[in-house]
Amino acid sequence: MEDDARVTAFQAVSKVPQVTLSFWVIKVAATTLGETGGDWVTMSLNLGYGIGTAIFAAVFVAFVYAQVKSDRFHPALYWATIVATTTLGTTTADFADRSVGLGYPGGVAIVVGLLIASLAVWYRVEGNVSVQRIRTTRAEWFYWCTIMFSQTLGTALGDAVAGHDRGGLGVGYEYGALLFGAALIVVAVLYFRTKISHTLLFWLAFVLTRPLGATLGDLLDKPVAQGGLDLSRLYASLILMGFITAGILLTRQRPARVGSET
Repeated sequence: MEDDARVTAFQAVSKVPQVTLSFWVIKVAATTLGETGGDWVTMSLNLGYGIGTAIFAAVFVAFVYAQVKSDRFHPALYWATIVATTTLGTTTADFADRSVGLGYPGGVAIVVGLLIASLAVWYRVEGNVSVQRIRTTRAEWFYWCTIMFSQTLGTALGDAVAGHDRGGLGVGYEYGALLFGAALIVVAVLYFRTKISHTLLFWLAFVLTRPLGATLGDLLDKPVAQGGLDLSRLYASLILMGFITAGILLTRQRPARVGSET
């Protein structure tokens, strides 16, 4: 009875959603929006990667602060914060790869190190990195910083696989999307068919959805000569915003429950 009360209390204050199929569908759409929205600000508005990164860093901090200060789960606020992390991840990766000149391999290597460091410190301080065990304000900040690093890594990884320059593999956006989609299917099979840590598989899937979204976003807005469909970044972003809004309204977004995630 006491255990049930503790679980109920946690559910009441949990501010992250249950990880369901709708979570992943909205997540992919949000990462695609991050790509088109980030590119719209930095390229279409011609503000550049540095200014774009500064703008989205301020937006990211503001949304995370609002999320942490909130006393309960708000689906719209949560997904707005996810979009903020993915747009910041887009511009940060582009700034490092292109403006700083690290190239895709260098950018991927640095962000991999930052993501591993974030998870390691989080684990050392909190004792776990499970998204179903975020009970403290400190854990929430770890959660959002780790998500931001994973989004940045996903952007850099997507560009490194699909891009033809800066040390990229040059497989193209269509094949890149298929490759990352196949990798996500493998992770899903491992989740349901093996005893591999669900926490580990969650973070692998979270990273992989970002390059899938990045390649889908690039497929939508890049010029035809570069393998894209050359759609307006603004219109693509507005359509994706509408899709995400519909997804939030039509699906039952519930706070995460304490589970058996290991």
